[in-house]
Amino acid sequence: MKRQDIKKVMILGSGPIVIGQAAEFDFSGSQACKSLKEEGIYTILVNSNPATIQTDTNIADKVYLEPLNPKVLEKIIQKEKPDAILPTMGGQTGLNLAIELSKRGILEKYNIELLGSTEEVIETSEDRDLFNKAMEEINQPIAKSAAVNTVEEAIEATKELGYPVIVRPAFTLGGTGGGVANNEEELVEITEKGLAYSMIHQVLIDQSLLGWREFEYEVMRDKNDTCIVVCNMENIDPMGIHTGESIVTAPSQTLSDDLHQLLRDSALQIIRHLKIEGGCNVQFSVNPEGTEYVVIEVNPRVSRSSALASKATGYPIAKIAAKIALGMTLDEILNDVTKETPASFEPTLDYVVVKIPRWPFDKFRTVDKRLGTAMKSTGEIMAIGRTFQEALQKAIRSLDIGRYGIIGDGKETEHSNDEINEILKNATDERIFIIAEALDKGWSIREVCESTGIDEFFIKEINKIIETKKELEVLGKII
Repeated sequence: MKRQDIKKVMILGSGPIVIGQAAEFDFSGSQACKSLKEEGIYTILVNSNPATIQTDTNIADKVYLEPLNPKVLEKIIQKEKPDAILPTMGGQTGLNLAIELSKRGILEKYNIELLGSTEEVIETSEDRDLFNKAMEEINQPIAKSAAVNTVEEAIEATKELGYPVIVRPAFTLGGTGGGVANNEEELVEITEKGLAYSMIHQVLIDQSLLGWREFEYEVMRDKNDTCIVVCNMENIDPMGIHTGESIVTAPSQTLSDDLHQLLRDSALQIIRHLKIEGGCNVQFSVNPEGTEYVVIEVNPRVSRSSALASKATGYPIAKIAAKIALGMTLDEILNDVTKETPASFEPTLDYVVVKIPRWPFDKFRTVDKRLGTAMKSTGEIMAIGRTFQEALQKAIRSLDIGRYGIIGDGKETEHSNDEINEILKNATDERIFIIAEALDKGWSIREVCESTGIDEFFIKEINKIIETKKELEVLGKII
């Protein structure tokens, strides 16, 4: 049942659109505002970005276009006197602000509760050291790592882990301040940057999982401990490229049923252990040689992946998460699509969804186009098809870069074998087209797989498009 003690809720936005944090949080925040208003809650939205849907006066009862910092928020709290704050719709900005309000004693001073994810949940998920301890408590495998607060500690930790290592700052979004260090010079440079970006001046030095497969599970939980998996997704690019930089498919295409059940059970166990009420995103890395997996991280909030999962399945994650935050349970909430089944029913997909990031390299021509653990894309598109091939071709057309397909549209550019090899090994925004060019020029599927680290399934699917193109060329000559 809906809680009766909550009448006013403050919703934190994500602020200005920046690389790694963009329109997906406007989508989620707007859904949350509407969802709370449906339940008779007075909504107070705070966001410093007027160029959003959620700051329209029809979305929330009261809108504040003010800087997102604790001092301003305290003044708004004094004036509006909200009963609770919903921080999980504002990306990393919302979570960081919630922690800051808690540390300054503002939440306690005004007797305000955090909805969805408590201070403890946020800190456990975002503080790399606490997160590792939480995973160890439930015997979930994690990569060998060390949480460090200085460059000297990072150097010492790497002596045991060995190069290359992944540097990941705590409390940041989109891989900001992180990267792959192949030697001490790179380690020092990336760690200094990561410590500066981290809200608690902490970075995690991870053992390298470069080349492993990456999978994500979007999970929901209510106060009764009912849990469902909304969607699972697979990154086509292997570890070493941020999930926001990778082409993603839903549902996963290469998981065996046994491994899918293993990861599914793990994701449900994690959300239950952390006691998250609402939605969360769990990221896994799987060894391509077997069934070994590790938990990479958990986002105790709606995310870029949540927006993708919502649109791919028709399951409104942000809307339902907002109702769960009010104390409602999944069996009490009706699914918007069916209008009959409760939200406790897991969606099923009989189609394939492909997401491709959109990079701004056509506008910023001097930027390093190589992709890595920090995001450079400024948007993304999504396409739906009956097969992976169909969805991929639709997605490429949707990028609005003048391409009508992966190959055969007359827009291809010629590359030497050395250039092809370089881009296959060091991904750029052009790699998907270079894969097609390599296959068209006679590179074997195995050679492309070895150079890119991409699963053979996807390369074979792309090769089928190439074979169809060649068949049409022969047919055209005959006609």
